[in-house]
Amino acid sequence: MAPKQFKKILIANRGEIALRVIRACKEMGISTVAVYSQSDESSLHVKLADEAVCIGPSNPKDSYLNVANIITAADVTGADAIHPGYGFLSENADFAKQVEECGITFIGPNPAAIAAMGEKIQAKRIAQDAGVPLLAGGLRAVSGLEDALKEASHTGYPVMLKAAAGGGGRGIHVVYTPKQLTQNFDRIQTEVSASFKSKDIYIEKYIAHPRHVEIQVLCDKHGNLIHLGERDCTVQRRHQKIIEESPSSILTESVRKKMGEASLALCKLVNYDSVGTVEFLIDQDTGKYYFMEMNTRIQVEHTVTEMVTGIDLIKEQINVAAGFPLTIKQSDVRLGSCAIECRINAEDSVRFIPSPGLITGVNFPGGFGVRVDSFIYTQYKVVPYYDSLVAKLICHAPTRQEAIAKMRQALDEFVIEGIKSNLDLHRQIMRSKLFKEGDFDTHFLEEFLPKYE
Repeated sequence: MAPKQFKKILIANRGEIALRVIRACKEMGISTVAVYSQSDESSLHVKLADEAVCIGPSNPKDSYLNVANIITAADVTGADAIHPGYGFLSENADFAKQVEECGITFIGPNPAAIAAMGEKIQAKRIAQDAGVPLLAGGLRAVSGLEDALKEASHTGYPVMLKAAAGGGGRGIHVVYTPKQLTQNFDRIQTEVSASFKSKDIYIEKYIAHPRHVEIQVLCDKHGNLIHLGERDCTVQRRHQKIIEESPSSILTESVRKKMGEASLALCKLVNYDSVGTVEFLIDQDTGKYYFMEMNTRIQVEHTVTEMVTGIDLIKEQINVAAGFPLTIKQSDVRLGSCAIECRINAEDSVRFIPSPGLITGVNFPGGFGVRVDSFIYTQYKVVPYYDSLVAKLICHAPTRQEAIAKMRQALDEFVIEGIKSNLDLHRQIMRSKLFKEGDFDTHFLEEFLPKYE
């Protein structure tokens, strides 16, 4: 059967990513359906979609995680596809399967690929089969404290304890000695069990000075696979990214090629057929890279890849889901510029706690090479039930130093009144000597924050 473009897409998400998908659909001539919780009735994605359906109360489990309500909304509005955005149900294989069983297209990878990469230990085993480099350890769950001590000793301290079903930077703990492991194992396992469906924990080698670098992949249903270079996501707090850039300032063309090829080998092995991201740690002491995990969805930071490649990833994701083959070849991908993204959160940047409330004034920056993806406006009320991300500021320039200078100017123009935000933290980071020189690792903020405060 020949590919046929969708007529109507339901976006099973909220905030800036829902707006991003709506805008892409409108450009493509596709009608849109927004879903929203009761507390999101005044949200911008509700106002800009062609149709909108309330799917439940404020609590995510009753609305944005309510599979039955979302599929019912798609059915009653006649949507022929569902775009899950990121977070919520975007990496839920059961949801993707149920959507397909109802005769609706899931705009994402096939359920089998989601399931294969969703469980971290299984994903590492698949990566090993694909020939992707792995950190020591991590190929099995430990059965208890005694087993954990044995595995940690074999791997070599320090080690990371990670939740097998974890994601979004959660469920990760570092221990340096057998005593620390003994004292904290029960607490960590209880925490993991409370946060995820599984209490399984695995152990892998800890790298002291890592960079977090990820490869963007784009695959279709016809066996075509390409990668769109890398994003450096090293600046993060508690394993949560706050700044991303492309390309990475530490990657050579040779390493980029190897990481891209390794990512595509992994995609081929699981018959991947959508956009996705393969995440790596790079040991700056040795220059070696290691597989971390694969995210089977569009990423928050997809924007920087779009800016440096000129490729609209949301449109490509929609086209691939509709069955169209890729029109882009690997040789078409060029990374001849630099883009940086700052995640703007509604939070107290010193105590790092959310700051919901009424926005009394907003000024978005502008100018050549400045992009703002946001859903806030003056008199919009930021609610406390969801992620604190309220905007993404992306600056694009020919070189990294020019992109930093542009970002500094844009941040100075950016105003959000009525709530606290991390705008000032970003301003200080952009003026940091270490950041400007590219001399940092994932511990950058831990060392920078005391000076900032």
